[in-house]
Amino acid sequence: MAPRLIESNEELGVRFQELKAGDVVVGRLRLRPGEEHLLLDLAARGVRLVPSAMSQWLSRSKVFQARVLCPFMVPSTRPVYDLHDLMQLVTEYGRDGVGRVVCKLDRANGGMGILLFASVEEVYTLAVLGSLCFPFVLQPFIDQARDIRVVLLGDHLEAYQRHNPHNFRHNLHCGGAGIPWQLDSIHLELCRQVMARGEFPYAHIDLLLTPSGECWLNEINLRGGLRGAQISQHDYLASVEQVHARLLGEVRPGRPA
Repeated sequence: MAPRLIESNEELGVRFQELKAGDVVVGRLRLRPGEEHLLLDLAARGVRLVPSAMSQWLSRSKVFQARVLCPFMVPSTRPVYDLHDLMQLVTEYGRDGVGRVVCKLDRANGGMGILLFASVEEVYTLAVLGSLCFPFVLQPFIDQARDIRVVLLGDHLEAYQRHNPHNFRHNLHCGGAGIPWQLDSIHLELCRQVMARGEFPYAHIDLLLTPSGECWLNEINLRGGLRGAQISQHDYLASVEQVHARLLGEVRPGRPA
């Protein structure tokens, strides 16, 4: 039987148990929280996903990002799975003189799950009392940092600063404004390294630029809001389809891209 090409979530649901090595699934999978193991199952069976299973899983979990992409993030950024991990950070942050910390809830988007605490001890207290659910990400708070959104999609590259003078959450969803930003070659190279590590064929990348000139990865996603971006929704979706077609041509030679 010729390899199957699955191009919709509906068809995937019908054919899921039948898929095997050489079959290809194109497009982001619609998964409920906790269903990410299906990505592992497909990959283990040799089914090729476009975009990759790795990039789709990373896009859905801030904790997974902190585990895999931590070398690119603010130093001492850690995924926290339980009280044991958190107690280790209490000691580490205390030893290193870390003051305010940012907690990122795993599946919250648009800045709604970003919490600021005066110290790691406050986080520990809430976790012990059951008011903060595991897992989550913890990192030192960088004051006066710039929030830069980068969109890399095929031949399209653009960047803009997200800024909110009244809220440390600069997300446009939280009241921030988008200002065009000229991305330099060093920051662009960081983006490309992150994409390569996470197997992202395209991405929305949030960079954090410190007052001292350091640049760190904040988050990465296959998709993101386009408020503040110059590319239109129509052109964005068309470019995504072009990238998928090119990747599909690499998987199945002879298919027109």
